[in-house]
Amino acid sequence: MVVQIIKGNIKYLEDCKEALLESELERHYFSNTEDAKRVIIEGFERGNIYIALHSGECMGFMYYMPNGAFHNFPYLHLFAVKAAYRSNGIGRQMLDFLEKMLFENNDKLFLVSSDPNAIRFYKKNGYRQVGEIPNLYRNGIVEYIFMKEKEVAI
Repeated sequence: MVVQIIKGNIKYLEDCKEALLESELERHYFSNTEDAKRVIIEGFERGNIYIALHSGECMGFMYYMPNGAFHNFPYLHLFAVKAAYRSNGIGRQMLDFLEKMLFENNDKLFLVSSDPNAIRFYKKNGYRQVGEIPNLYRNGIVEYIFMKEKEVAI
């Protein structure tokens, strides 16, 4: 399934919230829908959310922070695909878009994850674990730090 990636806007708030609340992120980090809504609105206001569309329908979203890792490198803050559309290559297309855009001016991209399925996905797509932080956001949860470096043509 081929998707179109566009800059997000508030009209996609409910779709983004649905994708987020169907993910492991919701179970670990968002105790209620208002918390999820607040974070998504923050991303829209910053202009750092991109939406995956197919036939006009929102399939998922990603929210990145341009200098969110060590005040120097882009950080993928939230990444969610609606449950009904997973395993269709949408996540890969979303990452391709983000990496192409961000690697124009950066040589590294960072994220953290504690979800085993997400970790497999990121590793499969060229991210490598570079560290871990126990209890970063929630007690009892270890966040694994991942980095992908820009491929340099030789």
